[in-house]
Amino acid sequence: MMGHTHALTGAVAWLGVAPTLAALPLLTESSRFIETGVMVHALSPAEFIAGTLICAGAAMLPDLDHPSATIAQTFGPITWGLSKAVSWLSGGHRHATHSLLFAIAVGFGAHYLANTYPIGRDVLVVLLIGLALRAIGIGVPGKKVASAMVNIGLTFGLFAVFHNENVGYAWLGVAVAVGCLVHVVGDCCTEQGCPVLWPMRQRWLLPWKIGIKTGRAFEQKFLAPVLSVVVLGLLYFRLVQL
Repeated sequence: MMGHTHALTGAVAWLGVAPTLAALPLLTESSRFIETGVMVHALSPAEFIAGTLICAGAAMLPDLDHPSATIAQTFGPITWGLSKAVSWLSGGHRHATHSLLFAIAVGFGAHYLANTYPIGRDVLVVLLIGLALRAIGIGVPGKKVASAMVNIGLTFGLFAVFHNENVGYAWLGVAVAVGCLVHVVGDCCTEQGCPVLWPMRQRWLLPWKIGIKTGRAFEQKFLAPVLSVVVLGLLYFRLVQL
């Protein structure tokens, strides 16, 4: 699947499962859940929006194994070099990073950062917000430099807003793991499939050759618009409940 499709499915996943996940022990820094006992109120509106962007950005992480992917181009030579290294270590595109093990490992890593190293946590949050904005096409059409500047400005602007709203990131590891897992599930719906149980090499994919062809009309003209509407609908529904 293409980058914007992965990002949108990540956003849908977070908006769909966030209320339940946020009610689990240690995944909310707010006392409101303890006071009210209502799962949907475990996250503030700002935390819902932050989680949506972060999960959308995390849904891009498995493609770090692909130097030509959107994520590898997001921050120029830095992400490109990182992508080349990840591609070499993981065995190429759609190998180790497209697995359940990778999603769990990255999720635990993000959770550790969120609870141990505030600076590392903030760097990861900024990175994932930037990835989400880049994936959904925020920028100036045909202008790479201008698009990068817009992306950077919006990324740090949103991070500043979340900081001002006292957003807690105890749920960061869950959002990252969910985003990575949704990416893997999405790629299992394409013709190539994914090695979900890596290091086992068997690829999981849809039967009868009905997998989605990446970048074709169905994905760009139907799936992406539908997912965009679902994201807006779910976001409105969740925020109205708060």
